[in-house]
Amino acid sequence: MKKITNLILNGKHQKPILLDVFYKENNSPKSIIIFCHGYKGFKDWGAWNLMAESFAKNDFFFLKFNFSHNGGTAEQPIDFPDLKAFGNNNYTKELDDLETVLDWIYENSEYQNEINTNNISLIGHSRGGGIVCIKSEEDMRIKNVITLAGVSDYKSRFPKNDDFIKWKEKGVYYVKNGRTHQEMPHFYQFYEDFYKNENRLTIKRAVKNLQIPHLIIHGDNDTSVLVDEAKTQHQWNPESQLEIIENANHVFGAKHPWEENILPEELKKTLELCFKFLKT
Repeated sequence: MKKITNLILNGKHQKPILLDVFYKENNSPKSIIIFCHGYKGFKDWGAWNLMAESFAKNDFFFLKFNFSHNGGTAEQPIDFPDLKAFGNNNYTKELDDLETVLDWIYENSEYQNEINTNNISLIGHSRGGGIVCIKSEEDMRIKNVITLAGVSDYKSRFPKNDDFIKWKEKGVYYVKNGRTHQEMPHFYQFYEDFYKNENRLTIKRAVKNLQIPHLIIHGDNDTSVLVDEAKTQHQWNPESQLEIIENANHVFGAKHPWEENILPEELKKTLELCFKFLKT
């Protein structure tokens, strides 16, 4: 298996996009999978590398990347050394980053014997689930979309009432990262960008208008994004496929760091559902 890690793409927002590819080098064109991490996430989190290997073993060309403003750097792609970048992230930047990645693989001559650009699928975890639904609705190159513990609404996650007023006055609010213990900033531009682009960034609109196969996977023990959000998306798009994993939490049994060389059982079940869906 071929693994190429920490390739650097120049995005549209003056920060690099770090990217990994996993595939069998056999001169056989393979369906492309692009994976988008979630909030306070990164491409090397937990069991994502094992997930990438599993897709490659199942004859997919798998690509995962760090959003340009996720808080990582080219020198330190794991965790969040660049909190200023994190605070300046927003949903349209993430959509732009995903478009940069799509353009890169679609136009790439280096892997032309290994990829089938007529079969590109997106997978998004948590917040990334909303990103992949929005992009899939607006980009005709995408043939399938899968959400893992995906959110159904961005607007409801902003601070409310007095907290919102304080955010606007101070220009920043902080969220404690329970693992790294960092106070992670969110600058007010985050809301301003959402407000300016609210129609585009409404996940309900995107999901209702999807014209491609859509697989929704969620754990029934997810306390970060409740399983009701998956059921709601399935109602918006009755043609979608809803799969609920028993006892699975928000990260399907994984954690960071993940030091075992096998997938957690819930994530293994999740990937089996993905393979079945993508190969149907």
